[in-house]
Amino acid sequence: MYTEIIVRYLHFIGIFTWVSALAAQWLLLQPVLTRRAIQRLAKIDMVYGLSAVLVVGMGLTLWFGVGKPAEFYNTNGIFHLKVTLAVLVGLLSIIPTIFFARQRKGNAPEELVEVPAKIKRIVTLELILMAIIPLLATLMAAGVGQ
Repeated sequence: MYTEIIVRYLHFIGIFTWVSALAAQWLLLQPVLTRRAIQRLAKIDMVYGLSAVLVVGMGLTLWFGVGKPAEFYNTNGIFHLKVTLAVLVGLLSIIPTIFFARQRKGNAPEELVEVPAKIKRIVTLELILMAIIPLLATLMAAGVGQ
């Protein structure tokens, strides 16, 4: 029982950190940034990635280990939609991650870098998809989709 509580707690902490890092990226993204600001965004992106790994790891542990029986999740269409959206968010995040990684290096920390508009649009789309995931989790917990 305590193992499940710890795993659920870590899953929630991971989710909160994942969403917070994504929101921080969205708030800090501007059309033009200094290299120093991009380095800050790259660090936030690293937190984003690590928290996503925590969410996935604890989610898989709940699915196949200490949570409800795997059949509960395997047969629930809402659960599969939730996982699909989370995977889509993760895949979308690759583009900003590559941009931050490539642009964080430079000679002058105050050098200005133009941020393509698509980076902000992608992060916005990620936030929108992330906002749907808790609704799906609530529906799933209520037994919808069984």
